[in-house]
Amino acid sequence: MKAAGTILLALVAIVLSLSVAAPAAANEGHSAFASIGDRTSIPFGHAEFCQRRPSECQSTDMVRSVALDEALWRDLVEVNYHYNVAIKPISDQDFYGVEEFWTYPTDGYGDCEDYALAKRAALIERNWAPSTLLLTVVTQPNGAGHAVLMVRTDRGDFVLDNQAAEIKLWTDTPYTYLKRQSQAHAAQWVDILGGRNGATTVTAGY
Repeated sequence: MKAAGTILLALVAIVLSLSVAAPAAANEGHSAFASIGDRTSIPFGHAEFCQRRPSECQSTDMVRSVALDEALWRDLVEVNYHYNVAIKPISDQDFYGVEEFWTYPTDGYGDCEDYALAKRAALIERNWAPSTLLLTVVTQPNGAGHAVLMVRTDRGDFVLDNQAAEIKLWTDTPYTYLKRQSQAHAAQWVDILGGRNGATTVTAGY
């Protein structure tokens, strides 16, 4: 009975989340938009991913941001919820026997970057511009590495995170932002300036 109640509450939560209106617009240049610096090193795991899947790591048609409306906001909520529920988190070390291996979720399991890759691919299938869907490396408050998907919209940069059900502006998350994919080329990365507390480069966890 308790389990049934928990399932019901979860279903109610997702129905409510899908009905939430898209966030109000923010002005360009506002802190809702991450400031980007110079080109930087590509994470080792993503470099290997690009070697295996070069077609997914090419220059992109430069769309600076997507004009967020109710339908597109629903896309984000649905995709984020689906993969957060469908995939069970496991480290690359435990699953593949290596410290870092970026790929799509396998047999229902994945590391944080696998969630982000899957969500990016799913949104591209829904006709989102690849240049607005950016793999991003952060550090958590405990110093551990993590990867999320940052979505560039006209209302700010939103974060799809396997560790959070709610989609938030990047400034409303607890992370320190290090770098993300370039909007111009999916195999290039750029620094994120003023991503809060200074941090060193780390490998992504889950």
